[in-house]
Amino acid sequence: MKRQSLSLPRRGFLTSLTGLAAASALPMPAWARGEGVPHAGKGFGELSGEDIHLSIGSAHFSTGKRAGHAIAVNGTVPGPLIRLREGQDVRLHVTNNLPEDSSIHWHGLLLPFQFDGVPGVSFPGIGPGETFSYEFPIRQAGTYWWHSHSGLQEQSGHYGPIVIEPRHDHGPAFDREYVILLSEFTPLHPHEVMRKLKVGEHYFNDQMMSASKGEMSGAGRRMWGAMRMNPRDIADVSAPAYTYLVNGHGPDDGLEFLFQPGERVRLRVINGSAMTFFNLRIPGVPLTVIQADGQDVDDVTVDELQIGVAETYDLAIEPGAGAHTIVAEAMDRSGMGVATLSSQPGARAPVPPLREPVTLTMADMGMGAMGGGAMAGMAGGGMDHAGMKMDGGAMAGMDHSMRDKASVPPQVEVGAGVDMIAPMPVDRMDFPGLGLDKVDHRVLRYTDLKAKRANPLRPPERSLEIHLTGNMERYMWSFDGKKFSAVTDDPIRFGFDERVRVTLVNDTMMAHPIHLHGHFFELVNGAEPPQQPRKHTVIVQPGSKATFDLTANEPGDWAFHCHLLYHMHAGMMQVVTVRPLPEGDA
Repeated sequence: MKRQSLSLPRRGFLTSLTGLAAASALPMPAWARGEGVPHAGKGFGELSGEDIHLSIGSAHFSTGKRAGHAIAVNGTVPGPLIRLREGQDVRLHVTNNLPEDSSIHWHGLLLPFQFDGVPGVSFPGIGPGETFSYEFPIRQAGTYWWHSHSGLQEQSGHYGPIVIEPRHDHGPAFDREYVILLSEFTPLHPHEVMRKLKVGEHYFNDQMMSASKGEMSGAGRRMWGAMRMNPRDIADVSAPAYTYLVNGHGPDDGLEFLFQPGERVRLRVINGSAMTFFNLRIPGVPLTVIQADGQDVDDVTVDELQIGVAETYDLAIEPGAGAHTIVAEAMDRSGMGVATLSSQPGARAPVPPLREPVTLTMADMGMGAMGGGAMAGMAGGGMDHAGMKMDGGAMAGMDHSMRDKASVPPQVEVGAGVDMIAPMPVDRMDFPGLGLDKVDHRVLRYTDLKAKRANPLRPPERSLEIHLTGNMERYMWSFDGKKFSAVTDDPIRFGFDERVRVTLVNDTMMAHPIHLHGHFFELVNGAEPPQQPRKHTVIVQPGSKATFDLTANEPGDWAFHCHLLYHMHAGMMQVVTVRPLPEGDA
């Protein structure tokens, strides 16, 4: 059946984000009843045309020594590559064979909001045994992806890549291209992962610093303890639970991408993970960034780049003869995804060892004006780095300043869900990512990105500030101190075609990839306004600010959220509503 696509009241359709209690009320899936389920294939096939059929179902998946429940689409994890062309119309018929509601969101695509695929915001979702048909014109080109927006299904394998060819083909600029879809797999059910995070946010972290190991001074331990934080709290879920995947293949699978010497190769890199920032490099091979989030940018050549959850980067490379290792190292350096780029089938290059774990600094606490060296000194025992002398009273004062509710912006609702306010957040668009500011090679920064074609833009008409808030100890996440379930009838409102400058202030010590559905925005990254790069997802570094300019020219209701899956599930999500709607769509 094809459901009518209506903008329905949100309060009745929040099942995708209602927490663990809702999961227990769902029909028990086949894998939990001990029944046989098909084994999911690794990697993805390719679909194209005007009518595309996708089938969502339970499956069993294994990689290396890990095996467990998965959600496969058309029988594979990841699901199929959907290849489209700018200017065509497409009908995507999605059948849900799960015993629970499901959905597909077309990440980064410009389309009518009724087909955006977010239950409770733009449509009711796809019930068990039902088929929903998404129909929309293709208005852009580039590299994108699709994924579930129901519950925590994305963690289980419900995602896949999208490639949209430009309307006018100007001939081959590359000799070959590959899609590199980065993700992770865990045999734990995602609701069990969420439960463990609620019990203790450090459950999956085996890299914590301690005084007993000589990694932290007594004063440093007291300071971090007073703030209920640890300087190695980089990732909520990492290698103790995850195997990192490239196109569904773990490091032991021997995935290879072949080329001929002298060829120019395009890599379409997608971070389709649930929770993992990846640092991508190919030792010995320069990476030239040509697109960010599907949008053309001026060429910039680096040796490594950090790709946040939900971002995409297109890279041009010219590898020399032989084998080269594609390294996708998790940001906390607990593990990596691995594949081989080779001109000789079966040849392998050395896999570099994991680098030293990352340690947070003063800047990551939102005290950037005091410098990163001070915090490094406190963690290691030297308390007077960067001219900073810290005793117990000073630490208490610093802790007070980070939690001083008198200095909280008026829009932030302070309660159990907010345990920190960054006292001195600064713009960190030039920061390459946690752990990458100390390497001795070229690393991509947002300040390197410039739009390849000038954007004809108006100056912003107003400004809006939104705070990213949380309580890590209780694993509560929010915007402005308000969880999604508490704000669904109070969306962020934009007038149609309004031009707004939005500043995101990260009051937490974790990096957040923030995604706005249905729109692109321009990063305020130091480039001249016409050259500000267009993106749909922006990493907001710990204790920092990030600013973008938005033209709200896509009418309807749109999700706006952190793309770390468990942060969104815990409440770091809002609805952006753009009004008025065109006549007939109200």
